[in-house]
Amino acid sequence: MTDKPILVLGGTGKTGRRVVSGLQQRDAAVRVAARSGPCTFDWHKRETWDAAVNGVRAVYVVDSQTEDAGSLLSEFGDVAVAAGVSRFVLLSARAWQDIDEPEWFASESAVKATGAEWTVLRPTWFGQNFSEDPLLRLPLRDGRVVLPTGEGPEPLIDAEDIAAVAVEALTSDGHAGETYALSGPRLLTFAGAVREIAQATGREIEYVDATGDQYRDHLIERGFPLDHAELAAQLLGWVREGRGAYLSDGVQRVLGREPRDFGDFVRVTAATGVWRP
Repeated sequence: MTDKPILVLGGTGKTGRRVVSGLQQRDAAVRVAARSGPCTFDWHKRETWDAAVNGVRAVYVVDSQTEDAGSLLSEFGDVAVAAGVSRFVLLSARAWQDIDEPEWFASESAVKATGAEWTVLRPTWFGQNFSEDPLLRLPLRDGRVVLPTGEGPEPLIDAEDIAAVAVEALTSDGHAGETYALSGPRLLTFAGAVREIAQATGREIEYVDATGDQYRDHLIERGFPLDHAELAAQLLGWVREGRGAYLSDGVQRVLGREPRDFGDFVRVTAATGVWRP
């Protein structure tokens, strides 16, 4: 069984590529799935599913991020289990546990209904959203960041820590049926995060507070689709409300150490030049 590969969906994404790296460091066989490459996978092209799961023992799941994510994952789970997959590790979000809307849990419910072992990871906002997502990276580069987060604090987590937890859950026993809430070690407002990045880069970066509607319109002006703009405004509005203003201990429980601090992430990332104009 240990010779069978682990399938990493979204294997070139923020967490996926780090999961791939972590598995390779453990000499685990890995199959990297993406929309292009040796293992082509597309949530909306079911003809790509069979080859992706063939001979696989476990799957790191990043869902489709679309309204039908839960139903797609339910269908995929049936295909994967029939092919012999016995373990799923799902990337979810901690924000879902702070709201009372069942539709946000559709992907979690789909994984749990597969009959295979499952582990759910619920991280907070990623530090890497500031360096790898155009939503935040481009405004930081340009020196003016508009956000609707106000003084709401969030314990930003490093994607490296998420990946490390995922690797443990994919390769070790004792994590079946567990839901791990993952956060960084301290609360920080998004305005404070921008200030830390400005200090690390030696630049003047303006932070502009906006209402949710103003932010939605701002994103549309930047070229984002309406549905993307509305969702981003909603999720960041929850930060403003302080829904995520608490720490979680999932990293400590799984890895036996403290999570990486946002300041450490900023110092290392600033040296790469990603935030230079």
